[in-house]
Amino acid sequence: MAAAIKLHRHVGRRRAARFLAEGPNLVEAAVRRGLVSEVFVTESAMERFRALLMDVPVHVVTERAAKALSDTVTPVGLVAVCSMPEPRLADVLAGAPRLVAVAVEISEPGNAGTLIRIADAMGADAVVLAGNSVDPYNGKCLRASAGSIFSLPVITEPDAVQAVTSLGQAGFEVLATTVDGEVSLDDAELDGPTAWVFGPEAHGLPAAVAGLATHRIRIPIPGNAESLNVASAAAICLYQSARAHRRTQREQT
Repeated sequence: MAAAIKLHRHVGRRRAARFLAEGPNLVEAAVRRGLVSEVFVTESAMERFRALLMDVPVHVVTERAAKALSDTVTPVGLVAVCSMPEPRLADVLAGAPRLVAVAVEISEPGNAGTLIRIADAMGADAVVLAGNSVDPYNGKCLRASAGSIFSLPVITEPDAVQAVTSLGQAGFEVLATTVDGEVSLDDAELDGPTAWVFGPEAHGLPAAVAGLATHRIRIPIPGNAESLNVASAAAICLYQSARAHRRTQREQT
């Protein structure tokens, strides 16, 4: 259990290539992916979630021990140690993807997790967390993803310029969201393979990354808000892409 507690820290997760998934929704999603190596559960949680734990190694622990493993205010007494997937952008590109979301320098785990959930809902083929972005296996990010982190590749690419360059070379329209974009989202061509690049609300995309875009896109804001956070912008843009792809599919059938 001492080794599992170390997984609360980023350095511990990276060294062990393991992370903690807490609660029935995340644990069930991790079990479906075959990522769970062991589960720590209290006696009361074992009674509640027995069906979920039929095929994984289980350690029954005290309430105090479960609290030490948890990073939530009200632990449910169910924590799984999971193997960390290591998807590569090259492997994603080999599968002829059509929609990729790239988040650059995103430090807030709730925003990153919500973006992953949105990308999954909109049928994206992958999410790339580029540059100095949050660890996607941070507990808050995992919870904000609502299990979607187990449904599509989530790739960590420290070199944002290289990641965006690779997408452009693979034939993607690289669309960067900026407040001063030369193309309105209303007028953007979204029928083909598209990589959306999002930056943090506070200072936007680094110039070196924005300069690689095929087009810089602005989201029309008819109201009084000055800007949108990254998750809100991603929801709007990815929905528009998914809508365009559905329309194309209907026309082809």
